[in-house]
Amino acid sequence: MTRAACRIATLSTLAAALAVSGCSVLPTSGPTSRAIEAGADIATAEGTFARYEIIDIDPAIVEALRTRPLDSLLVTFGDNRPAAEPLIGVGDAVSVQVWEAGSGGLFSGPLVADRFSAGSKSATIPEQIVGPDGAISVPYAGRIKVAGRRTQDVQSLIETELAGKAIQPQVLVTVTRPVSQSVTVTGEAAGGSRVPLTGRGDRLLDVIALAGGVRSPVAETFVRLSRAGRTVTVPMSTIVSNPRENIFVRANDTLTLVRDPQTFLAVGAVGNTTEIPFGAEGLTMAQALARASGLTDNRANPEGVYIFRYEPAPLVRRLRPTSPLLGTPLVPVVYRINMRDPQSLFLTQTFRMRNRDLLYVSSAPFSEVAKVLSVVSTVASPVGSAAGIYRLSQ
Repeated sequence: MTRAACRIATLSTLAAALAVSGCSVLPTSGPTSRAIEAGADIATAEGTFARYEIIDIDPAIVEALRTRPLDSLLVTFGDNRPAAEPLIGVGDAVSVQVWEAGSGGLFSGPLVADRFSAGSKSATIPEQIVGPDGAISVPYAGRIKVAGRRTQDVQSLIETELAGKAIQPQVLVTVTRPVSQSVTVTGEAAGGSRVPLTGRGDRLLDVIALAGGVRSPVAETFVRLSRAGRTVTVPMSTIVSNPRENIFVRANDTLTLVRDPQTFLAVGAVGNTTEIPFGAEGLTMAQALARASGLTDNRANPEGVYIFRYEPAPLVRRLRPTSPLLGTPLVPVVYRINMRDPQSLFLTQTFRMRNRDLLYVSSAPFSEVAKVLSVVSTVASPVGSAAGIYRLSQ
């Protein structure tokens, strides 16, 4: 056999091999629908192992997802109004003022004979910080226990201690800096600070407003409340739209405002393969497909549109009670929808996207065949040229 004939035979064999196995060796944007379905379970030596759940989107699934359990400040912490009047605590700054009924007492100035003034009948004790022992010092009364008491109770206590020493003393106690009755606001607050609480009770949005509001858009802001060793994070839009989540804060709470832009990933046979921001609250699957420039006509498989997401185990238990993956807090779930069905156009308008969702559109089987034919055509062209040259040489 001549060299040209050998080349023809070799190229013909290569073209045939590509035609048979081209779908597995050619580049692709992701798994096919068949691969996704086959990959849900894998066989091992011990048996079949489930990797993720595949759930077809239908009206029942959409309704179940509408009631998806989310973190709730109300459920976790309750909405108990704090005490009507705050108590003095360690670290607070306290000022004490004492009045006497006449001049010449412990806290009043002497009587001046040549003036009409009867002299000062009051004295202000310099501001003090409540010490670790929960007490402050008052002249002629000693150490007064103030921590855990109301201001009027401390006033009565000081008056009792000064009775018989001062002239009918009257005492006014003021908490000038209520450090113990405050909430720490940090993060994306315009003016992060320690916000003192008022006696009437303050809710989350009240404290955020006192801290100057938020610097980031509400749709991109999360509120993280830490109290007594527990931390819960909820979208700020939830607190704004649901007044029940706008719970009362308590002393020593820590409120952190976190900016976390809501995005989803669009990959596969779509017009725009990238990370796409929500841009608004409550993005639906239909809006997500539109922002991803829709399905690519010459590549997309309308029957293979998927949402990859981790769902909490309680929700998956409602959707798949017998799922073998319920032993973990978060279960990998693949939601599937057939865009050839006209009802899917309604379902995509009610199916809500979640932050960090992955929207994937698989390639149509014909597009894989087209790739093979393209490669075969590329290989066959030089084969035909070689064949013509070989004939001319005979």
